[in-house]
Amino acid sequence: MKKVVLAYSGGLDTSCAIKWLQDKGYDVIAFIADVGQGEDFGAIKERALKTGASKVHVVDLKKEFVQDYILPAVKAGAIYEGKYLLATALSRPLIAKHQVRIAHEEKATAIAHGCTGKGNDQVRFEVTAQILDPKLEIIAPVRIWEFKSREQEIDYAAKKNIPVSVTKKSPYSIDINLYGRSIECGVLEDPWTEPPEEIYYFTKDPLAAPNTPKYIELEFEKGIPTKIDGKSYAPSNILETLNKIGGENGVGRVDAIENRLVGIKSREIYENPAGTIIYIAHKELESLVLDRETLHEKEAISQKYANLTYYGLWETPVKKQLDAYIEETQKTVTGVVRLKLFKGNCAVVGRKSPYSRYSEKLATYGAKDTFDQSYAEGFIRLWSMPFQGGKNV
Repeated sequence: MKKVVLAYSGGLDTSCAIKWLQDKGYDVIAFIADVGQGEDFGAIKERALKTGASKVHVVDLKKEFVQDYILPAVKAGAIYEGKYLLATALSRPLIAKHQVRIAHEEKATAIAHGCTGKGNDQVRFEVTAQILDPKLEIIAPVRIWEFKSREQEIDYAAKKNIPVSVTKKSPYSIDINLYGRSIECGVLEDPWTEPPEEIYYFTKDPLAAPNTPKYIELEFEKGIPTKIDGKSYAPSNILETLNKIGGENGVGRVDAIENRLVGIKSREIYENPAGTIIYIAHKELESLVLDRETLHEKEAISQKYANLTYYGLWETPVKKQLDAYIEETQKTVTGVVRLKLFKGNCAVVGRKSPYSRYSEKLATYGAKDTFDQSYAEGFIRLWSMPFQGGKNV
């Protein structure tokens, strides 16, 4: 029997995939990646074995996920189409990397995933795997099996005694990790339908959030968040703490019509309290410490970085080159940002840095003004000269 390593989540698609691959004659080895889902991985492992997996690898990737994927994206200021902070997208190349490693260890000739043919994750898994080992066969059961809907998969799971938690009444597809949570399917597929409150987990309904604002001070060192209200935290604890604080105040909900890589538009719901707070604070600190041209160029690089991440191109040379550029820009992104969280809103109300380029003496219109306004006339003449056709030259 050929060995195949399946990226297994314990959800509907990958649970059905174990039995389906087994029926096709494969020895299925399940690989469970812990990227901060907070789930009972012992129970998920048992589910994989009961469904038919011959072996299960459970690998704790949380530290690597934070250090090598989330923090670089934070420093990059990566946000796709101005809304999506890429929580799911960032985890996929990491999972694929270790899936390839396990395939080598197990001497498997193939890897498999539970992604659909219309999604982005298939690209992220497969491109990463093909870069790391183009000789591995890649199997995508959901793209080729006989089921045409999630309802048919649920019927198949019942017929084959596959234990799954998804029901026809609650058909949502959910992905969760340390950095955020995404929800799709079901009634959410109608872009006119308001998301029901039941789909949210990290965040409180803004209407039910506290009636008094919550102020926090977030401190950065070279682009990395290190302290909350003066107290030091490890990066993963920063995320955990900000998810709790932000979630309690209804911060971090996103309802997006998104352009998928395969060409279709999709309706996506995201919860990312920590990421939202960090992104807003980091961007504001950069505004304070970076010179104008670097700041403007960095904005373009941030968009490029987000696109590469979304498109599954994490392991490409250009992404590594952008990392080097971004690292250079972050040398002075050190300081404190004060934020006001209130009923779903996150507003910057203060910022300071030892590398601040802001000068009150130059900016003020008060008595402390040291700006020499006599420079302005000559500056404007020179600035407009290229557009005057030589009339005043």
